[in-house]
Amino acid sequence: MKIITIYNNEKQLIKKATAGNPEAQKRIYDKFSPKMLGVCRQYVKDLHYAEDVMISGFLKVFKNLGSFGFHGSFEGWIRKIMIRESISYIRKQQFVVYDDELYERNELEGNTISTDMDVEHIQMLIDALPEGYKVVFVLYVVEGYKHQEIAELLQISENTSKSQLFKARKMLQEQLQQQNIIGYGSR
Repeated sequence: MKIITIYNNEKQLIKKATAGNPEAQKRIYDKFSPKMLGVCRQYVKDLHYAEDVMISGFLKVFKNLGSFGFHGSFEGWIRKIMIRESISYIRKQQFVVYDDELYERNELEGNTISTDMDVEHIQMLIDALPEGYKVVFVLYVVEGYKHQEIAELLQISENTSKSQLFKARKMLQEQLQQQNIIGYGSR
């Protein structure tokens, strides 16, 4: 009977994984892969490609594990790698166009829509957005990035980020209104 050491201390687990311990690396992968697949899936429509992005993201995690300085959340550090890997994948797959129109300062009326839609349906609506809109929307709304951070990450202007978010919200609102009309027959 083989005795397996359980690493309860995350710091100890990270140090073991940094030293190349495959068991520690597997434990990190097993612990974070479900959540990180969800992160990648928000950017990449196809689940199989999202899995590929996550795998390549974990390769970068293990390759750069020594650079994690134990400042802040380890999960947050992994999440940033997954987001960057997803954006990199999108850039490689297709040309993402960011509209440089100035941000329209009109706020959408009725920003909140209460509905019983499931997460999968909402993800399908987000997937239907043009890539530029979708990436900015997910970074801002889901990940909580500020426009300045998004602009730096995507190498676009801050106003472009704001414009993309505005247009994504407007498009989503129109899709939801259209489905409401179809679903209930009237407004």
